[in-house]
Amino acid sequence: MVVTGIGKSAIIANKIVATLNSTGTPAIFLHAADAIHGDIGTIQKNDNIICLSKSGNTPEIKVLVPLLKKGGNKLIAMTGNTASYLAKQADFVLNCTVEKEACPHDLAPTSSTTAQLAMGDALAVCLLECRDFSKEDFARFHPGGALGKKLYLKVEDISSQNQKPQVKPGDSIRAVIMEISSKRLGATAVVENGKLAGVITDGDLRRMLEKPGDTSKLKASSIMNKNPKTIEEGELAVNAMKFMEQYSITQLIVTNKGKYSGFIHLHDLIKEGIL
Repeated sequence: MVVTGIGKSAIIANKIVATLNSTGTPAIFLHAADAIHGDIGTIQKNDNIICLSKSGNTPEIKVLVPLLKKGGNKLIAMTGNTASYLAKQADFVLNCTVEKEACPHDLAPTSSTTAQLAMGDALAVCLLECRDFSKEDFARFHPGGALGKKLYLKVEDISSQNQKPQVKPGDSIRAVIMEISSKRLGATAVVENGKLAGVITDGDLRRMLEKPGDTSKLKASSIMNKNPKTIEEGELAVNAMKFMEQYSITQLIVTNKGKYSGFIHLHDLIKEGIL
């Protein structure tokens, strides 16, 4: 898809190109003035062309359109004047007529460019749906930044960088405290014969100390939560964030087919920009 225009329409054309590319429709921008000074060679035989022009009668458009028609390319007009030269020469017309510009003098392109922008987005979404463009496809085109991470970053990508605190059910409270302190994740898993038996957090230790009685002889199994919140390592990291928000917790135990694999912490997700 080749998208062309001049003036403010050219700026909108650039945005439409960006949206088309990001949703799986290959597109390039061609400035209408440059096109008639040699750059028309960019257009290939089977390309479709979208031409943006509010009036549809600018000098550059009148020079460019016959050249486009001569090449046999399909021409789509995005214009606010359906009686214009551009509209009459186009194979298809996308009507972007507005009653008046938002500019108090009805001069500066404002409402008209907004209409073009909305039409371009609508066209991109229609193409996206026609091509069954999925979230996975979207992720392939957006690997960088927070958006990309939400679409492809998995729990194991983060948890594998953390230490794996763990104690046995029969370990002493001192051993539990030492494990939590040394691994610095605010919690430890309780593992028995390779299977997850529970979890102990900083909060569990504080609640233990608030209770009367001698705590020196208590074991990990005495204070552990036997039904900890877990998440499979193959899940998307953004789902871990949603899970934490749902249960108002700051860490999750990561499992691999039910077996203890590690921890993922709220701070890990924030650091990666997943909010």
